[in-house]
Amino acid sequence: MDDKKIKDQPWWQPALIMFTRLSAWVGIPVIIATFIGNWLDDKYRIAPWGLLSTVGVAFVISMAGLVLEAGKEYKRLTGEPKDGKNKKDINNKK
Repeated sequence: MDDKKIKDQPWWQPALIMFTRLSAWVGIPVIIATFIGNWLDDKYRIAPWGLLSTVGVAFVISMAGLVLEAGKEYKRLTGEPKDGKNKKDINNKK
C-alpha cells in the first residue's frame, strides 16, 4: 500500500486486518482437519486416531503460517525492505 492509502485508513483497521489474517491461520486448518479426521475415522473405523492425527497436522500448518505472517508484519512495522537487506547496509554501500 502506498502512504496515502495508509493515512486515509482508520487507526484500528490495520490491527483488525492483522488479527483476521492470524486468526484465519488458526481456525481454517483446524476446521478442515476436523472434517477430514471425522471422515477418516468413519471410513477406516480408526476413531479417534484419524481426528487426532489430522488436528496434529493442522497445528503444525497453523504454527508455520503464524510464524510467516508474524515475520511479514514485523518487517512491515520495522520498515525493512522486501529484499531482506538492512537499511544500514544499503546506506553504507554508497
